[in-house]
Amino acid sequence: MTSAASTAATAAVPVVTLRPTGALRRRQRFERLVKAVLLASALVSVATTVLIVFSLLQPTVEFFQEVSFGEFFGGTDWSPNFEPASFGVWPIIGGTLVVTGIALLVAVPCGLGAAFYLSEYARPRARRVLKPVLELLAGIPTVVFGFFALTFVNPELVAKLWPIGDVSTFSALGAGLVMGVMILPIMTSLSEDAMSAVPQSLRQAGVALGATRREVCTKVVFPAALSGIVAATVLAVSRAIGETMIALLAAGNRPNLSANPGEDMQTMTAFIGSTALGDIATQTIQYKTIFAVGALLFAVTFVLNIVSIRVVRRFRQAYE
Repeated sequence: MTSAASTAATAAVPVVTLRPTGALRRRQRFERLVKAVLLASALVSVATTVLIVFSLLQPTVEFFQEVSFGEFFGGTDWSPNFEPASFGVWPIIGGTLVVTGIALLVAVPCGLGAAFYLSEYARPRARRVLKPVLELLAGIPTVVFGFFALTFVNPELVAKLWPIGDVSTFSALGAGLVMGVMILPIMTSLSEDAMSAVPQSLRQAGVALGATRREVCTKVVFPAALSGIVAATVLAVSRAIGETMIALLAAGNRPNLSANPGEDMQTMTAFIGSTALGDIATQTIQYKTIFAVGALLFAVTFVLNIVSIRVVRRFRQAYE
């Protein structure tokens, strides 16, 4: 067929334009509505974060116009509500690190052990029963955990078993232990989800090579789920650093730069919770101190999230 004949044949074919029906137009409008609602939800999250930063920024800047960075980050005496006031923040940073470290010593090994059991060893029926029961811990109010630490863990466990010195009514050890139990569901649930997402073919390949179940868990499942486990750990750290009620009720309210967890200590969140009670005049240095500590807490959690994202990207493995 010559080109002229082909052109003539093409021109002879009628062009049919499909018009959307009424049902199709309604579905398209609904899809656009869903897209707009989801976009608005994402923007609300971003706007909330931006507003939090702005609410912290101005009082924090005003605080550091009166207190130098050297005094804030270089001092070891924290008494902003007394005269003469001191603003060395390390006692409450140290208290936060001690309580958080104890909580992680409880939550990470216990959470990983529970996750391994639920993912690799438990029968389906046992898993269906145990996982929801474990996750019930996440629904208990933190004030209940705080009173549990104050009325049982500190006097009945820490005071009787801690071998170094006398333990007072409040202790970082009791608060950290209960805080570890509180974040245990986060650690277990997210780690178990990451392990369950590992393809079954990897486990079968390990068994085919002669590996035992323990070796499959430690040498196949754990490395494959490492990115999810790291994300769960960082989320647990952020949750422990930001916890207020347990630290306020059970850890004590005394800034104490000490490595002995049997002593009472004050965390950053406990300082904010105990100081922001409404009896401090606004625009005073004590009022601005709350925002400075809050900004420091925000910066710590922000850095942790950045590190988490980098680590997860570093160890992420995709399976088809």
